[in-house]
Amino acid sequence: MTAITTTALGSRLDTALGRLTMYRLVLWVLAVLAGYSLLLNVLGWLTFGLPEMLAHLALCLGLTYASSQGLAALFHVRPHTESSLITGLLLYFLFWPSQLTQGLQLAELAGVALACVLASASKYTLAWRGRHIFNPAAAGAFLAGLTGLNIATWWAATPAMLWLVLPGVLLVLYRTGKFAMAAVFTVVAVSIVAADLLGAGMELSEALWQPFAQRPVLFFVGFMLTEPLTLPPRRWQQLALAAVVGVLFAVPYNLGFVANSPELALLVGNVLAFAVGQRGGVRLRFVASRPLTPTTTEFSFRPDRRVRFLPGQSLELHLPPGTAGGSRTRKGDGKGIRRVFSLTSAPGAALLTIGVGTAEPVSSAKRSLLALAPGDGISATTINGDFLLPRNPATPVLLIAAGIGITPYMAQLAAAPAGSSAGDSARDRDVVLLYLAKNAAELGYAEELQRSGARILARLADGSAPPDFMEDAGSRRVDAAALKELVPDIGGREVFVSGSPASVSSLRAAARGAGARRIHVDSFTGY
Repeated sequence: MTAITTTALGSRLDTALGRLTMYRLVLWVLAVLAGYSLLLNVLGWLTFGLPEMLAHLALCLGLTYASSQGLAALFHVRPHTESSLITGLLLYFLFWPSQLTQGLQLAELAGVALACVLASASKYTLAWRGRHIFNPAAAGAFLAGLTGLNIATWWAATPAMLWLVLPGVLLVLYRTGKFAMAAVFTVVAVSIVAADLLGAGMELSEALWQPFAQRPVLFFVGFMLTEPLTLPPRRWQQLALAAVVGVLFAVPYNLGFVANSPELALLVGNVLAFAVGQRGGVRLRFVASRPLTPTTTEFSFRPDRRVRFLPGQSLELHLPPGTAGGSRTRKGDGKGIRRVFSLTSAPGAALLTIGVGTAEPVSSAKRSLLALAPGDGISATTINGDFLLPRNPATPVLLIAAGIGITPYMAQLAAAPAGSSAGDSARDRDVVLLYLAKNAAELGYAEELQRSGARILARLADGSAPPDFMEDAGSRRVDAAALKELVPDIGGREVFVSGSPASVSSLRAAARGAGARRIHVDSFTGY
């Protein structure tokens, strides 16, 4: 009963969070924290003064927004309003509000103002091919600190703020799937700080509590370290990065002109991430679209340069609900302008392709895609993901796709291009694909699947017959018993599950119940 309840709650949470992009979620969480800080001030738990806090909030939000708009116009690009507001809220929590009752503190105000402008500027000047290298808030705070006008204090790390910072961070980490990365950083940083405090004679309980209550461990890891545009693409790289940044965050040092600080630790981590990641954004030219099923569409793009990725990875597209194909699309749906899509083309292919569910109601992002005309340009930012086939091609796999969840498998099932590594393609290994769809018409990529050479089982909800090259898995619910019957050797296969959060949760439980020992999942939370 507990497992069923937990799964149901997780599915509901996934569905609720799926209505927001990660950027929008972070924006709302930070906004709630800002409102909470004002409430704490009114209650006397913070002593900045309400006028000072309101002025500080207006300064950070106003300057980051205005400078972002101005710089975007200067560089002839579309401003990312959500990003600028997130940066402004982060800087609100990094710098002390100036005490207006003691006279106008011009130097302190100038320092905060400079940090806001430099944070916005870093997205354009400290960038490579359209991708900013450094976390903007950390870059602005660090550079402003070098001037001596003001330094970041990270005042969000106070016991009173912890009551909402903790659930806010957990919510963001759940949405981004970065719990492991956060855990590595937290364990490393807290262990070092606690060991130092124990050496100074502090009790163990206090030494463990102090890093959370007085240092910005949680705020740092939840809202800054896991910022997507400055992360390396692979999970193991992210974990290694978290450990390195944890050490730099916690170990005290002073090099004369700089000393250890959270923002410097993060900036060093950003450089390391840039060195191993997809360096810079990619400009894409729309080529064509084609219907895959009555409710899904494939979109093809020609990149302006070679794009490095592994089969099963995703790219993030910048899809503002503005003009496309010479006409203005309707108002956005509130989910932001950056969306993540699985790449369906094989590495090395001339075109990049994505498969998208386009059933009504159509979101703002999908309207932007559907409105594209040949030759229209959009940009792709990050490429990442660990939904990858095992390195050893001798390892048998079971791929389970629910509806649009078929997309990440298409690059894996495609014939390996010249020069690719062994095992990049599913053609090099023992593959069983279980494809769940409403009916035969909703089985996308039928021709490609037939060419793949994989054993394909189709479970169609309406009981209709699949194409001849697919095995009919019936129409019953796929639970542990059914999965064991369909794939008797599931215990010896690595299992991959892709689809909506509810489908992934149910199918993962079924696979585990059927004896699967290694299960990888990829959830599509909606766009």
